[in-house]
Order: sequence, then C-alpha cells, then structure tokens
Amino acid sequence: MIKQIAWNTFKKTGNIDTFLELKQISNIEEDIRAENYEIIKSERNSNSRKNSIRL
Repeated sequence: MIKQIAWNTFKKTGNIDTFLELKQISNIEEDIRAENYEIIKSERNSNSRKNSIRL
C-alpha cells in the first residue's frame, strides 16, 4: 500500500526524494514484520519444547 502511495505521489509531484523516502518506510515495515515473525516463531518453538518436557 505504501509503495502505491509513493508511486502516486511521485507521479503527481515528480519529486523522486518523496518516492524514495516512502519506499524506505515500506522497507522498514517489511523488516519489522520479518523480525516479529521470527520472534513469534522462536516463542512457539520454546513453548513446544516446554510442553514436550512435561509429557
């Protein structure tokens, strides 16, 4: 969605800096999502190990 906003802004203004700034924001959001996924994945793995030990 941000990529589309960035592209539309660039088309209207012709300012490449605006496009690049919005693109950086998009990349940061993707990195945050990836980090959150890794955290959740590791929490699930550690929780499953705890459950198997109890059995």
